[in-house]
Order: sequence, then structure tokens, then C-alpha cells
Amino acid sequence: MTSSHNLTTAADVRLACRHGELTGQTSGLAPGYAQANLVILPRDWAYDFLGFCRANPKPCPLLDVTEPGDPVPRNSAQDADLRTDVPKYRVWVDGELTDEPTDITDLWRDDFVSFVIGCSFTFETAMLRAGLPVRHIERGCNVPMFRTNVACHPSGRFHGPLVVSMRPLTPADAIRAVQVTSRYPSVHGAPVHLGFPEQIGITDIHKPDYGDMVPVGDNELPVFWACGVTPQAVLMAAKPPFAITHSPGCMFFTDLKDDALTVG
Repeated sequence: MTSSHNLTTAADVRLACRHGELTGQTSGLAPGYAQANLVILPRDWAYDFLGFCRANPKPCPLLDVTEPGDPVPRNSAQDADLRTDVPKYRVWVDGELTDEPTDITDLWRDDFVSFVIGCSFTFETAMLRAGLPVRHIERGCNVPMFRTNVACHPSGRFHGPLVVSMRPLTPADAIRAVQVTSRYPSVHGAPVHLGFPEQIGITDIHKPDYGDMVPVGDNELPVFWACGVTPQAVLMAAKPPFAITHSPGCMFFTDLKDDALTVG
């Protein structure tokens, strides 16, 4: 089994996935390389989803879109294979989760279009560099993610709720985190909500819908970023006949560098 300490580049992570050596969450791996969410849809649903991403750039910032049937995201990782290079996938049939394989080669179709979507794990390197704590990295677990009562902008056949990821921070650190992450709009950018989780429909901050629970201290605010798991909630609502995504927290590694995605 490959040690996470040996996974220093995006190519290292992809090869570990391809060989079945990495099947878990990827936060903190290969610092400096942009991690990404993945959505794979049949071509006749792809145009509607492209419109949905354009209408909802905070949760769905597009990094790459493949040609139908091509498993290689040529603008973000030219030697990658989206059929094998994700630690764990999710298979959706009519909006229902049916399987979580580690390889989708046998499911691949010539009409599949893949969407590579920015991930907040990318800006965590910048947060750590700024001296900000990232609780789930400290604890070696997945980031907590929550379905909200905030509706995404519908587009075509796609509609559904916004999903957010949460990182607890003191008020002073939360202000600094806004400054740091706002420079990364292509990987969700600045937070969408600070504190008061009930205002966005989260009834229990200790029971995430995806990922792992992390504690929020008495002197801390839960800080929420738009999350690339949003498309999975949207798939449950729109119910396409078939779709494949990454499993939450088990991201695809691009060759794009974090610093190349900054603005300002």
C-alpha cells in the first residue's frame, strides 16, 4: 500500500488510484496541485449540465470538459484516465446511488462527457500557508459537508439544493480565510455563509450529510464554502438515467497548480 507521504505530485496520486493503492479521501495529499470533483453524464444530458454549471459557478466552477467518449481531461491532466484515476466513484441510476466502485472501466460508454469541477481541497494549501488551521486535515479525516435549504439556480433539467463544506475557525481566522480563499474563484472562492448554520437549513452541525464530523470550539464559527458535491444532490433531484461521480472527499487530481488558479 502506498504511503500518503510518497504522494507528492498529482501524477503520484493518480497512479496510486489506478493501481488500487488509494481508495480513500484525498485532503492534504500532493499539496500545490488542484483537486477536482467529477461528474460523468451521457451526452444527451451534458448540455443541460453545462448550463447548470454556468448558472452556478460557486458550487460548480468548471476546470475542464471532455469530448464525448474521451476519458482523458486534456486541458487539466493529459496523462490521466478518468476511468481509473479517482480513489472511489459513485454510480447513479435514475437519481439513486447504486454502487461505489474504485474503477469504472467496465461501465464506460462512448457517449460519456466528463466535467472536472474545482474543489475546495485546493485552497487548503493556501490556508495552511497563511497559518490557518484546517481541522479535518489535523484530524486525518474527510471534510464535513451539508445539504442546505439554499436552492441552486435551475438550468434545463437540473435543479436542487446547494451543498456546503464546513471548516471551524475563530472570528479572526474566518476573516483571514475569506481573504485567502477569495483569490481562488475557480475552486469555490470565498465562503458563502459564516456561523448560524440553522439559517441555511443545517439543524445539527455534528451530523454532516457527507464526510466526517469535526468539532467546533466554543470560540469558533462554522464557516461554509460552496461544495462540488452539490451536483450529487442535484442528480438525486433531476434523476438522469445514468451518471457517475466521485465519492465525496475522494477527488481527482489535476496537473493544474494552485497558484495558477489565483486572481488578484
